Amino acid sequence: MKVTVVGAGAVGASCAEYIAIKNFASEVVVLDIKEGYAEGKAMDLMQTASLNGFDTKITGTTGDYSKTAGSDIAVITSGIPRKPGMTREELIGINAGIVKSVSSSLIEHSPNAIIIVVSNPMDTMTYLVHKTTNLPKNRIIGMGGALDSARFKYRLAEALGAPISDVDGMVIGGHSDKGMVPLTRLATRNSVPVSEFISEERIEQVAADTKVGGATLTKLLGTSAWYAPGAAVSGLVQAIACDQKKIFPCSTLLEGEYGLNDLCIGAPVVLGKNGIEKIVEIELNDAEKAKLAESAEGVKKTNGLLEL
Repeated sequence: MKVTVVGAGAVGASCAEYIAIKNFASEVVVLDIKEGYAEGKAMDLMQTASLNGFDTKITGTTGDYSKTAGSDIAVITSGIPRKPGMTREELIGINAGIVKSVSSSLIEHSPNAIIIVVSNPMDTMTYLVHKTTNLPKNRIIGMGGALDSARFKYRLAEALGAPISDVDGMVIGGHSDKGMVPLTRLATRNSVPVSEFISEERIEQVAADTKVGGATLTKLLGTSAWYAPGAAVSGLVQAIACDQKKIFPCSTLLEGEYGLNDLCIGAPVVLGKNGIEKIVEIELNDAEKAKLAESAEGVKKTNGLLEL
């Protein structure tokens, strides 16, 4: 199993690290355009192998896509990260050109690869890959919902005063501060609805904190977060590589599901060796449907800024 990560910055390096530590891939290739940067990150990570007990080979390359040939899964993290005060949508002009070029180069050398898109604005970048490649839709996946759901569960556990392993919850919709739809009604603590433990007001605060999870970290760090995004990517990659049939909310091309068409947006999917093997349609109530429809309009507006 060969995995390529394009972009050796903080997010890309975290992706490579978590994938390697889980020890299911034979090789991880890290590619960057900055001379020597990916090579240095790969060498640094390989020097942790004996300490962390993994045998995955990590290699780095400066812009040489031939080194990525034969990849089963490719992750696109490249692009400029958010700075404090920036929205994900403000990144579209620069990142669209990068993602279009990267996806084309990846497919040239690995025509059978499954592509995972991390670059922001993530739903629109995922849509761009659909529109500019000939890949079937099951092989193009946007990471956002998996990260947003992890942040939701963190906030739920915090509010409940519970171990995070007790908590389950999901975020669908667009990967943006206004577009996320945390499904608070369906969130549980060990299969018991969280409403049995905390007030409706506290639940709404959890949802609000979840939606600005990325912006909160950007303000604190001065740039986008990297540990949780890297972990989210590694979870998706492992589910595909190991054919786990796990359900994650991911940005996927909808063609009638949830009443939406011709856009990529977060929805629960089953991930296995073929990538997205099924889109799961949850029965939403009227309020949730309205929030998802509003989120979809926001994603479509951002998609309209693309030059296809």
